[in-house]
Amino acid sequence: MPELNILEAVRLGMDEEMERDERVMVLGEDVGKKGGVFGATEGLFAKYGAKRVLDTPLTEAMIAGAAAGAAIYGLRPIAEMQFADFVYPAFNQIVSEISRMRYRSNGTFGLPMVIRMPYGGGVHGALYHSQSNEAYFTSTVGLKVVAPGTPADAKGLLKAAVRDPDPVMFFEHKKTYRLFKAEVPDGDTVVPIGKADVARPGTHLSIFCYGLMRTFALEAAETLAREDGIEAEVVDLRSLRPLDTEAILASVEKTSRALVVHEANRFGGFGAEVAALIAEEGFEHLDAPVTRLAGPEVPGVPFHHNLEDWFMISPAKIVDAARALAAY
Repeated sequence: MPELNILEAVRLGMDEEMERDERVMVLGEDVGKKGGVFGATEGLFAKYGAKRVLDTPLTEAMIAGAAAGAAIYGLRPIAEMQFADFVYPAFNQIVSEISRMRYRSNGTFGLPMVIRMPYGGGVHGALYHSQSNEAYFTSTVGLKVVAPGTPADAKGLLKAAVRDPDPVMFFEHKKTYRLFKAEVPDGDTVVPIGKADVARPGTHLSIFCYGLMRTFALEAAETLAREDGIEAEVVDLRSLRPLDTEAILASVEKTSRALVVHEANRFGGFGAEVAALIAEEGFEHLDAPVTRLAGPEVPGVPFHHNLEDWFMISPAKIVDAARALAAY
Protein backbone atom coordinates (compact mmCIF):
# COMPACT_ATOMS: atom_id res chain seq x y z
CA MET A 1 0.00 0.00 0.00
CA PRO A 2 1.34 3.47 -0.82
CA GLU A 3 2.02 5.97 1.96
CA LEU A 4 0.23 9.25 1.33
CA ASN A 5 -0.62 12.37 3.26
CA ILE A 6 -4.23 13.47 3.53
CA LEU A 7 -3.93 16.00 0.70
CA GLU A 8 -2.55 13.35 -1.64
CA ALA A 9 -5.27 10.94 -0.57
CA VAL A 10 -8.01 13.47 -1.33
CA ARG A 11 -6.49 14.12 -4.76
CA LEU A 12 -6.22 10.39 -5.46
CA GLY A 13 -9.82 9.83 -4.43
CA MET A 14 -11.04 12.49 -6.85
CA ASP A 15 -8.81 11.18 -9.62
CA GLU A 16 -10.02 7.61 -9.22
CA GLU A 17 -13.66 8.64 -9.18
CA MET A 18 -13.24 10.86 -12.25
CA GLU A 19 -11.55 8.01 -14.07
CA ARG A 20 -14.21 5.53 -12.99
CA ASP A 21 -17.25 7.67 -13.81
CA GLU A 22 -17.28 10.31 -16.54
CA ARG A 23 -20.15 12.08 -14.78
CA VAL A 24 -17.82 13.16 -11.94
CA MET A 25 -16.59 16.74 -12.31
CA VAL A 26 -14.78 19.30 -10.15
CA LEU A 27 -15.58 22.98 -9.82
CA GLY A 28 -14.37 25.84 -7.65
CA GLU A 29 -12.00 28.76 -7.36
CA ASP A 30 -8.54 28.06 -8.85
CA VAL A 31 -9.14 24.31 -9.10
CA GLY A 32 -8.09 24.21 -12.77
CA LYS A 33 -4.58 24.96 -14.01
CA LYS A 34 -3.46 26.21 -10.61
CA GLY A 35 -4.55 22.96 -8.98
CA GLY A 36 -6.26 24.60 -6.03
CA VAL A 37 -4.85 26.87 -3.35
CA PHE A 38 -3.66 23.79 -1.41
CA GLY A 39 -2.87 21.67 -4.48
CA ALA A 40 -5.75 19.26 -3.93
CA THR A 41 -6.77 19.28 -7.62
CA GLU A 42 -3.25 19.45 -9.04
CA GLY A 43 -3.00 17.55 -12.34
CA LEU A 44 -6.73 17.00 -12.79
CA PHE A 45 -7.17 19.82 -15.30
CA ALA A 46 -4.41 18.46 -17.53
CA LYS A 47 -5.83 14.95 -17.34
CA TYR A 48 -9.57 15.62 -17.70
CA GLY A 49 -9.81 19.02 -19.35
CA ALA A 50 -11.81 22.20 -18.87
CA LYS A 51 -15.21 20.52 -19.27
CA ARG A 52 -14.71 18.41 -16.17
CA VAL A 53 -12.45 20.69 -14.08
CA LEU A 54 -14.07 24.11 -14.00
CA ASP A 55 -12.50 27.27 -12.66
CA THR A 56 -15.25 29.48 -11.28
CA PRO A 57 -15.51 33.14 -10.30
CA LEU A 58 -15.11 34.07 -6.63
CA THR A 59 -18.79 33.44 -6.07
CA GLU A 60 -19.53 30.71 -3.55
CA ALA A 61 -23.30 30.91 -4.02
CA MET A 62 -22.78 30.21 -7.71
CA ILE A 63 -20.41 27.32 -6.99
CA ALA A 64 -22.98 25.60 -4.78
CA GLY A 65 -25.92 26.45 -7.03
CA ALA A 66 -24.16 25.33 -10.21
CA ALA A 67 -23.15 22.08 -8.53
CA ALA A 68 -26.76 21.49 -7.50
CA GLY A 69 -27.97 22.13 -11.03
CA ALA A 70 -25.35 19.80 -12.46
CA ALA A 71 -26.38 17.09 -10.00
CA ILE A 72 -30.05 17.49 -10.95
CA TYR A 73 -29.10 16.94 -14.58
CA GLY A 74 -27.24 13.73 -13.90
CA LEU A 75 -23.66 14.75 -13.15
CA ARG A 76 -21.79 14.08 -9.91
CA PRO A 77 -20.05 17.33 -9.04
CA ILE A 78 -17.35 17.86 -6.43
CA ALA A 79 -17.51 21.53 -5.46
CA GLU A 80 -14.65 23.09 -3.54
CA MET A 81 -15.07 25.94 -1.10
CA GLN A 82 -11.53 27.29 -1.03
CA PHE A 83 -11.81 27.70 2.74
CA ALA A 84 -14.72 26.63 4.93
CA ASP A 85 -14.78 30.24 6.13
CA PHE A 86 -15.92 31.33 2.66
CA VAL A 87 -19.04 29.16 2.56
CA TYR A 88 -21.45 31.68 4.05
CA PRO A 89 -22.47 33.37 0.76
CA ALA A 90 -23.56 29.87 -0.33
CA PHE A 91 -25.46 29.20 2.89
CA ASN A 92 -28.88 29.74 1.37
CA GLN A 93 -28.11 27.45 -1.55
CA ILE A 94 -26.85 24.68 0.72
CA VAL A 95 -29.24 24.91 3.67
CA SER A 96 -32.44 26.06 1.97
CA GLU A 97 -32.11 24.39 -1.42
CA ILE A 98 -29.56 21.58 -1.62
CA SER A 99 -30.47 19.95 1.70
CA ARG A 100 -34.19 20.04 0.91
CA MET A 101 -34.27 19.08 -2.76
CA ARG A 102 -35.11 15.41 -2.30
CA TYR A 103 -37.85 16.26 0.22
CA ARG A 104 -39.39 19.15 -1.70
CA SER A 105 -39.43 17.16 -4.96
CA ASN A 106 -41.01 14.14 -3.29
CA GLY A 107 -37.96 12.10 -4.25
CA THR A 108 -37.96 13.14 -7.90
CA PHE A 109 -34.57 14.85 -7.60
CA GLY A 110 -31.66 13.64 -5.53
CA LEU A 111 -28.49 15.67 -5.43
CA PRO A 112 -25.46 13.36 -5.67
CA MET A 113 -22.89 16.05 -4.98
CA VAL A 114 -19.95 16.73 -2.65
CA ILE A 115 -18.88 20.07 -1.19
CA ARG A 116 -15.26 19.93 -0.03
CA MET A 117 -14.54 22.22 2.92
CA PRO A 118 -10.95 22.88 4.11
CA TYR A 119 -11.49 23.90 7.76
CA GLY A 120 -9.72 24.44 11.05
CA GLY A 121 -6.97 26.44 12.71
CA GLY A 122 -3.39 25.95 13.72
CA VAL A 123 -2.05 27.18 10.37
CA HIS A 124 -1.74 30.91 11.19
CA GLY A 125 -4.75 31.60 9.00
CA ALA A 126 -6.31 34.02 11.50
CA LEU A 127 -9.95 35.00 11.66
CA TYR A 128 -11.15 34.23 8.12
CA HIS A 129 -9.07 31.17 7.25
CA SER A 130 -9.32 29.05 10.40
CA GLN A 131 -12.97 28.43 11.16
CA SER A 132 -14.49 25.10 12.21
CA ASN A 133 -18.10 25.55 11.16
CA GLU A 134 -19.28 21.98 10.87
CA ALA A 135 -22.10 22.42 13.40
CA TYR A 136 -24.03 24.68 11.01
CA PHE A 137 -24.34 21.75 8.64
CA THR A 138 -24.73 18.86 11.07
CA SER A 139 -27.83 20.66 12.33
CA THR A 140 -29.33 20.69 8.82
CA VAL A 141 -31.52 17.71 7.94
CA GLY A 142 -30.80 16.44 4.43
CA LEU A 143 -27.03 16.87 4.50
CA LYS A 144 -24.46 14.22 5.28
CA VAL A 145 -21.30 15.50 6.98
CA VAL A 146 -17.95 13.73 7.24
CA ALA A 147 -14.56 14.78 8.65
CA PRO A 148 -11.76 12.27 8.03
CA GLY A 149 -8.60 12.25 10.11
CA THR A 150 -6.41 9.76 8.21
CA PRO A 151 -5.29 9.46 4.58
CA ALA A 152 -7.10 6.13 4.18
CA ASP A 153 -10.35 7.63 5.47
CA ALA A 154 -9.89 10.76 3.36
CA LYS A 155 -9.73 8.71 0.19
CA GLY A 156 -12.31 6.10 1.16
CA LEU A 157 -14.88 8.54 2.52
CA LEU A 158 -14.48 10.85 -0.48
CA LYS A 159 -15.17 7.96 -2.85
CA ALA A 160 -18.23 7.05 -0.78
CA ALA A 161 -19.37 10.68 -0.81
CA VAL A 162 -19.11 10.94 -4.60
CA ARG A 163 -21.23 7.79 -4.99
CA ASP A 164 -23.81 8.81 -2.40
CA PRO A 165 -27.23 9.74 -3.83
CA ASP A 166 -27.51 12.77 -1.53
CA PRO A 167 -25.35 15.83 -0.78
CA VAL A 168 -22.28 15.35 1.39
CA MET A 169 -20.30 18.10 3.16
CA PHE A 170 -16.70 16.88 3.21
CA PHE A 171 -14.61 18.61 5.88
CA GLU A 172 -10.81 18.42 5.52
CA HIS A 173 -8.71 19.86 8.33
CA LYS A 174 -6.05 22.03 6.70
CA LYS A 175 -3.43 21.31 9.37
CA THR A 176 -3.65 17.58 8.59
CA TYR A 177 -3.03 18.00 4.85
CA ARG A 178 0.74 17.45 5.08
CA LEU A 179 1.03 16.61 8.77
CA PHE A 180 1.89 12.92 8.31
CA LYS A 181 1.79 10.05 5.86
CA ALA A 182 0.13 6.68 6.33
CA GLU A 183 -0.76 3.65 4.28
CA VAL A 184 -3.73 3.98 1.94
CA PRO A 185 -5.27 0.84 0.44
CA ASP A 186 -4.77 0.39 -3.28
CA GLY A 187 -7.69 0.11 -5.62
CA ASP A 188 -11.36 0.81 -5.23
CA THR A 189 -11.61 0.87 -1.43
CA VAL A 190 -14.61 2.75 -0.05
CA VAL A 191 -15.12 3.71 3.61
CA PRO A 192 -18.84 3.71 4.43
CA ILE A 193 -20.39 6.94 5.65
CA GLY A 194 -21.97 6.58 9.08
CA LYS A 195 -19.39 4.31 10.73
CA ALA A 196 -16.99 5.41 13.46
CA ASP A 197 -13.52 3.95 13.91
CA VAL A 198 -12.06 2.81 17.22
CA ALA A 199 -8.57 4.18 16.62
CA ARG A 200 -7.24 2.93 19.95
CA PRO A 201 -8.94 0.51 22.34
CA GLY A 202 -9.03 1.35 26.04
CA THR A 203 -10.84 0.61 29.27
CA HIS A 204 -10.68 3.67 31.56
CA LEU A 205 -12.35 6.41 29.50
CA SER A 206 -13.50 7.16 25.97
CA ILE A 207 -12.28 10.10 23.89
CA PHE A 208 -14.60 11.00 21.02
CA CYS A 209 -13.05 13.12 18.28
CA TYR A 210 -12.70 13.71 14.52
CA GLY A 211 -10.39 15.36 12.03
CA LEU A 212 -7.17 16.75 13.50
CA MET A 213 -8.36 15.84 16.99
CA ARG A 214 -7.90 12.16 16.16
CA THR A 215 -4.14 12.71 15.86
CA PHE A 216 -4.02 14.78 19.04
CA ALA A 217 -6.21 12.32 20.98
CA LEU A 218 -3.98 9.40 20.03
CA GLU A 219 -0.90 11.31 21.15
CA ALA A 220 -2.63 12.19 24.41
CA ALA A 221 -3.69 8.57 24.94
CA GLU A 222 -0.10 7.39 24.64
CA THR A 223 0.98 9.95 27.23
CA LEU A 224 -1.81 8.90 29.58
CA ALA A 225 -0.87 5.24 29.28
CA ARG A 226 2.85 5.89 29.75
CA GLU A 227 2.68 8.40 32.61
CA ASP A 228 -0.57 7.54 34.42
CA GLY A 229 -1.50 3.99 33.50
CA ILE A 230 -4.77 5.33 32.07
CA GLU A 231 -5.91 3.41 29.01
CA ALA A 232 -8.03 5.76 26.93
CA GLU A 233 -10.18 4.49 24.11
CA VAL A 234 -10.03 6.86 21.11
CA VAL A 235 -13.13 6.79 18.93
CA ASP A 236 -12.78 8.68 15.67
CA LEU A 237 -16.32 9.63 14.75
CA ARG A 238 -15.26 10.60 11.17
CA SER A 239 -18.92 10.64 10.12
CA LEU A 240 -20.79 13.40 11.97
CA ARG A 241 -24.09 12.92 10.22
CA PRO A 242 -25.21 10.20 10.14
CA LEU A 243 -23.59 9.55 13.51
CA ASP A 244 -22.57 6.06 14.61
CA THR A 245 -24.57 6.04 17.82
CA GLU A 246 -24.01 2.32 18.38
CA ALA A 247 -20.23 2.72 18.44
CA ILE A 248 -20.45 5.68 20.81
CA LEU A 249 -22.72 3.92 23.28
CA ALA A 250 -20.72 0.68 23.10
CA SER A 251 -17.55 2.57 24.01
CA VAL A 252 -19.21 4.34 26.94
CA GLU A 253 -20.62 1.06 28.19
CA LYS A 254 -17.07 -0.30 28.14
CA THR A 255 -15.25 2.60 29.83
CA SER A 256 -17.98 4.45 31.83
CA ARG A 257 -16.42 7.84 31.09
CA ALA A 258 -16.74 10.12 28.05
CA LEU A 259 -14.58 13.02 26.91
CA VAL A 260 -15.79 14.75 23.73
CA VAL A 261 -13.13 16.80 21.94
CA HIS A 262 -13.54 19.26 19.08
CA GLU A 263 -11.90 22.47 17.93
CA ALA A 264 -14.97 24.63 17.36
CA ASN A 265 -16.53 26.75 20.11
CA ARG A 266 -17.96 24.71 22.95
CA PHE A 267 -21.39 26.35 23.15
CA GLY A 268 -23.63 24.82 20.50
CA GLY A 269 -20.73 22.88 19.02
CA PHE A 270 -21.08 19.41 17.57
CA GLY A 271 -19.82 17.87 20.80
CA ALA A 272 -23.04 18.93 22.51
CA GLU A 273 -24.96 16.47 20.34
CA VAL A 274 -22.59 13.64 21.24
CA ALA A 275 -22.81 14.57 24.93
CA ALA A 276 -26.60 14.68 24.81
CA LEU A 277 -26.75 11.28 23.14
CA ILE A 278 -24.57 9.75 25.86
CA ALA A 279 -26.53 11.44 28.66
CA GLU A 280 -29.88 10.29 27.27
CA GLU A 281 -29.06 6.77 26.13
CA GLY A 282 -25.92 5.81 28.05
CA PHE A 283 -26.56 7.36 31.46
CA GLU A 284 -26.76 4.04 33.29
CA HIS A 285 -23.18 3.24 32.26
CA LEU A 286 -21.62 6.53 33.36
CA ASP A 287 -19.40 6.85 36.44
CA ALA A 288 -18.71 10.55 35.80
CA PRO A 289 -20.34 13.45 33.98
CA VAL A 290 -19.89 13.65 30.23
CA THR A 291 -17.10 16.18 29.63
CA ARG A 292 -16.48 18.44 26.63
CA LEU A 293 -13.16 19.95 25.62
CA ALA A 294 -13.54 22.55 22.90
CA GLY A 295 -12.47 25.94 21.62
CA PRO A 296 -12.94 29.02 23.82
CA GLU A 297 -15.81 31.44 23.48
CA VAL A 298 -14.17 33.98 21.20
CA PRO A 299 -15.35 34.82 17.66
CA GLY A 300 -12.37 33.39 15.80
CA VAL A 301 -8.88 31.94 15.86
CA PRO A 302 -6.32 34.71 16.55
CA PHE A 303 -3.37 35.28 14.21
CA HIS A 304 -0.57 35.74 16.75
CA HIS A 305 1.01 32.35 17.39
CA ASN A 306 0.77 32.65 21.19
CA LEU A 307 -2.92 33.47 21.03
CA GLU A 308 -3.52 30.81 18.40
CA ASP A 309 -1.90 28.22 20.66
CA TRP A 310 -4.12 29.43 23.50
CA PHE A 311 -7.20 28.93 21.32
CA MET A 312 -6.33 25.57 19.82
CA ILE A 313 -6.92 22.20 21.42
CA SER A 314 -3.62 20.37 21.94
CA PRO A 315 -2.54 16.91 23.11
CA ALA A 316 -1.52 18.45 26.45
CA LYS A 317 -4.98 19.94 26.96
CA ILE A 318 -6.56 16.57 26.17
CA VAL A 319 -4.26 14.90 28.69
CA ASP A 320 -5.27 17.38 31.40
CA ALA A 321 -8.98 16.92 30.70
CA ALA A 322 -8.69 13.14 30.63
CA ARG A 323 -6.78 13.07 33.92
CA ALA A 324 -9.46 15.17 35.60
CA LEU A 325 -12.18 12.91 34.21
CA ALA A 326 -10.42 9.70 35.24
CA ALA A 327 -9.99 11.02 38.79
CA TYR A 328 -13.66 11.96 39.18
